[in-house]
Amino acid sequence: MNLPKAISRGLPRAVLPALVALLVAAASPAARAQGQEPPADAAPSARIAAETAPEADRRIAARLRGILDELGGYDGVRIRVADGVVHLDGEVADNAARARLETIAGRIEGVVAVENAVALPRDLDRRLTPAIDRLGGRLRALGEGAPLLLVALAAGGLIAFGGWWLAGRTRLWQRLAPNAFVAEVYLMLARLGLLLLGLSVALEILDATALLGAVLGAAGVAGLALGFAVRDTVENFIASLMLSLRQPFRPNDFVEIEGSAGRVARLTARATILISPEGNHIRIPNATVFKGRIVNYTRDPQRRFSFTLGVDAESDLAAALATGVAAIKALPFVLEDPPVGAWVQDVGESNVILTFTGWVDQIRTDFMKARGEAVRAAKLALESAGFGLPEPIYRVRLDGAAAPAAAAQLTAPPRPAVLGPEAPRGAAPPPEADPGGSVDPTEEAVVRERRAADAGEDLLHPASRGE
Repeated sequence: MNLPKAISRGLPRAVLPALVALLVAAASPAARAQGQEPPADAAPSARIAAETAPEADRRIAARLRGILDELGGYDGVRIRVADGVVHLDGEVADNAARARLETIAGRIEGVVAVENAVALPRDLDRRLTPAIDRLGGRLRALGEGAPLLLVALAAGGLIAFGGWWLAGRTRLWQRLAPNAFVAEVYLMLARLGLLLLGLSVALEILDATALLGAVLGAAGVAGLALGFAVRDTVENFIASLMLSLRQPFRPNDFVEIEGSAGRVARLTARATILISPEGNHIRIPNATVFKGRIVNYTRDPQRRFSFTLGVDAESDLAAALATGVAAIKALPFVLEDPPVGAWVQDVGESNVILTFTGWVDQIRTDFMKARGEAVRAAKLALESAGFGLPEPIYRVRLDGAAAPAAAAQLTAPPRPAVLGPEAPRGAAPPPEADPGGSVDPTEEAVVRERRAADAGEDLLHPASRGE
């Protein structure tokens, strides 16, 4: 069976012509090109006339030749115009002249297209002559502008030298700044600012301020990249600057920074130096100090100590608390205000835990020695008053055959021991004790020696009270 006839019989006559037209359009060359439209740049910008006139071609050629003669340097170029198409051949000095020639030819009215066959000269002398001419012209321009250049250099150099001289007056900056580190920062900023001012004046005289913008833009990008590369160093520098301004501690203050405790020896541009109670040298980066938790125990002279003691569970707890408080109050270094405190803290396995607190002036009193003396005084007072301070009691249960032997060993009389005379209760402290809790000068002496031995930079002010 013939397929076209079958299709024609099954379709109405009005539909058949439309189907045939659709098939013909699908088989056309434009459809075979995968349905792609011609590129935008292939479309002409203006309609091309269907007829040409030799007179129009002559006018185009004459106009183009007149322009090239006026510009100069295009004597070796030959021009031929046919049907609005400009044909160029010959030689030009360089590629810039060749590109310029094609641009000029395409801008003339009536030109349909430009065929540029112009080449560069093959002769070495002809190739070098334009470059030498350009170099000579630039040297002549430089010589003509030499006086202006000298004036610009003199003005910029004078301003920069003035800034250098002003930045060298260290006493002036030290009066304006709270410490040497901030004075150094002021000096650096002043020197850099006056240097940029001198450069700006020189470029303004040369009428080349656009160059300054390009330089500053490149410097900004480079500075941003460098800042990311040395982020930790920049962070540490800024932290050092802020610490030198705020002064959160003074030399010889006893501080705790991020778990490290000691007396402050010095604050440098990079780190904070502590001397631990054991005499160790602790170096903490200033970025850590600035962002971390600082506990300054010397900032406020009043400091509270606390300790616990256990008494018998059957004891009179109120009387025990009063006895301990009275013993602590009797110590000469314990402050009356704030008052001494005491309370029942907890019930232990074989005793009751009592807590005692007191306040001392840690500038005149060694804190740890004062706490130890308070513990000794309270313990002796409780024992003298008849309060027992029991030790932990353990019960031992014995099962099996080993129980009688173990019980016999437990009940055997203890061997006699040679003991000294029992010390009477309420006796005076031994001679080596320090009931006054005076300040131990050892730690402060170590810090002073370290500061004197290392007489480098120090951003701390001894008289500053800090934040």
